[in-house]
Amino acid sequence: MIRFDIPDMSCGACVRRVSKAVQGVDPAAQVEADLPTREVRIQSSADPAALRKALDDAGYPPANA
Repeated sequence: MIRFDIPDMSCGACVRRVSKAVQGVDPAAQVEADLPTREVRIQSSADPAALRKALDDAGYPPANA
């Protein structure tokens, strides 16, 4: 499981955009978002660097490496 802290994720619309960005890299990815902690957990076989880039490109850069 891949985990990212997304400080800019603050609402349901943000969660949808984050999920869409992840699924643009891996359509089969399972995305779980926790708004109170602003953490995203991703079950995917995609390269974490590719997921990070997709999140960056969508305007939701992960805070953790």
